[in-house]
Amino acid sequence: MYNIQDLNIEKELLPLIDFTPNEFSRSALQELIKQPLHSVEDIFERQSILKEFIANKDVFKNYSYSRRELAEVHLFLKHQNFNDHSKRHQKFQLLFSEQNRHKKASSLIQVVLFLYKIHVFYLSRLDSGAFPNRYKKDIASLNDFLSGLNLSGYELLIREQNFKVKHIIELSNLLAKAISKGEFEKFWKNFFLFEAYLSISMGILKHRWEFPTFSQNEFKLTDFYHPMLLNPVVNCISATNNVILITGPNMSGKSTLLKAVGLCVYLGNIGLAVPAKEAVIPFADTISISINLNDDILSGYSHFMTEIINLKKVITEASNGKYCFAVFDELFRGTNHEDALEISAVTIKGLTKFKNSMFFISTHLQELKETDEVKKKDIATFYIDCEIKNSNPEFTFELKEGWSDLKVGRLLFEKEGLNKLLS
Repeated sequence: MYNIQDLNIEKELLPLIDFTPNEFSRSALQELIKQPLHSVEDIFERQSILKEFIANKDVFKNYSYSRRELAEVHLFLKHQNFNDHSKRHQKFQLLFSEQNRHKKASSLIQVVLFLYKIHVFYLSRLDSGAFPNRYKKDIASLNDFLSGLNLSGYELLIREQNFKVKHIIELSNLLAKAISKGEFEKFWKNFFLFEAYLSISMGILKHRWEFPTFSQNEFKLTDFYHPMLLNPVVNCISATNNVILITGPNMSGKSTLLKAVGLCVYLGNIGLAVPAKEAVIPFADTISISINLNDDILSGYSHFMTEIINLKKVITEASNGKYCFAVFDELFRGTNHEDALEISAVTIKGLTKFKNSMFFISTHLQELKETDEVKKKDIATFYIDCEIKNSNPEFTFELKEGWSDLKVGRLLFEKEGLNKLLS
């Protein structure tokens, strides 16, 4: 189960790794980043694929072509009926209709030059030796298919302006055979996935993200940050407890920090690198990120009931033996203070029993500091620091170990002159 709407993957993550040159590869990329992987082995396989694309970065440093060119080639090969007529009829049409001849020749030349460029300058130069075996076969399939089209021979004829009617007929029949056997459909699928991997690797290189390692008993992020921030403050966190409580005053950055943590875990679990210098994270069967919960008007649920239902789903998964990674921002803020305190204490105590899972919770409930779980350090506690200078809060956005008792609400209230206006 993945509950990751609050990570805003489409709006916030995708633009950071989307270097795709066409809509088809973008669709493949979107599917990739939404696709759960079922084991650490699957994650390492995808990591290996991306690492090899990165290792081949010099091959792809000038990778480009016209978006329109790809669209026209793809459309021509998809919709053109190459088997309408016999060879004799084709020859007759091409010889006696200059318009048909030029139109057909122009389209075929465009196909040849596009596929030739992709094959000779990029795919054939790719060092695929270190790719995982399954993906190595996909690369070999791409190269073998393009080699079978005799692109070099036709490219030479075109360059020497010797591409004649017999070559038009010959190439048309060759393409028709590949299309009828489904070979082009397989080629496009592999090719667009290839470009999706290339796009992700370019994003990883650009942002200098690192690939995580995995542990079910340790959590560690070094110099991590949310990649949407222009000038982020990097933070570090390390814990072996399965419940981590985050405190800090309003506006200190708790929600952004929790999104950054959730993003690192999610990216790592789909086989990508993460915005951190180093990362040790769990492999999770369930990832649930609850940061921007709102009242569900259409379903008639209040904010509080939405929290309850979401928590129940996570606990049910954990009770069934699944490893759950869950983030709860200001848990139970949708109810009154007394209820929130009571059920938060019960929740935190209960979550400590699920050693097969990990839970990040932020809270403003200062009284939780007095619970046995906090005092005995059964849970890990961290806070985001804030300094008061000249009666003004200065937010450092730095994560530190321990607990924050700082309250800035009254200071901000007074700073805006509301005491005077309301007196």
